[in-house]
Amino acid sequence: MSALKDDSWLYVISSKKKLIDFNFKEIWQYRDLLFLFVKRNVITVYKQTILGPLWYLIQPLFTSVIFTVIFNDLAEIPTGVAPAFLFNLAGITSWNYFKECFVGTSNTFVSNQAIFGKVYFPRVIVPMSTVVSNLIKYGIQILVFIGFYLYYVFIKGKAIQPDSALLLFPVLVIVMGLLGLGFGMIISSMTTKYRDMTFLVNFGVQLLMYASAVMYPVSFFKKKLPSLAWLVEYNPMTTVIEAFRFMAFGVGDYSVEKLFYAVVFSVIIFLIGLVVFNKTEKSFIDTI
Repeated sequence: MSALKDDSWLYVISSKKKLIDFNFKEIWQYRDLLFLFVKRNVITVYKQTILGPLWYLIQPLFTSVIFTVIFNDLAEIPTGVAPAFLFNLAGITSWNYFKECFVGTSNTFVSNQAIFGKVYFPRVIVPMSTVVSNLIKYGIQILVFIGFYLYYVFIKGKAIQPDSALLLFPVLVIVMGLLGLGFGMIISSMTTKYRDMTFLVNFGVQLLMYASAVMYPVSFFKKKLPSLAWLVEYNPMTTVIEAFRFMAFGVGDYSVEKLFYAVVFSVIIFLIGLVVFNKTEKSFIDTI
């Protein structure tokens, strides 16, 4: 008996966790599983499609064309020195990364209940894999954006140039990832009891896009609806999109203070989501 007491376990699986528990060591031990989930998200989604990964490019390009025709040609929303198509592509590309992270992680417990009920691994790996796999898609779309950017500069001769603030672009990527992951984990925890949240996400994310300055500059919204301008200005995704446009074109409602606000907001949302996620994973299998 004394020999058994002296033995130490290599791994201890327990439901007792801290409120904020981001065990990097354990996640690193399961890194192969993380890469496997990322590979699944990237490859299998379009495995039996004709165009395959080309859908990563088709969706933002067609959406940009439609936005250009409706909001710029018909509604005559100005975009400054930036070409309307490029202006819309910048907003849509950034918005898509946040949206895919948010929607992809918002159904984590429900869509993976079969796996979660059979084997143990750090549950946070699943939403993390969604954020990483969408980062790969985002990188491809950014390359397309750069291609059109160079086309407008060298072929069309447009007077646009990037700002030195472009060095802060990785900060924007981190903010979008944390926002999508944080909000996704919160909604995912709520869907274990309230399945209505699934429908609310699909509906709400469309409304949120219109409040994120995706298809118009913030200055235009302030001019037309000054009483509701705060709804757009205090939206952290508005800050991200406007900052990206400022970095790429030199136009947009950008400031270091607003970027700092977006960073702080995203970190807080992520920590709240992590707390809720850790609490839900202990007992979700009994309620799902």
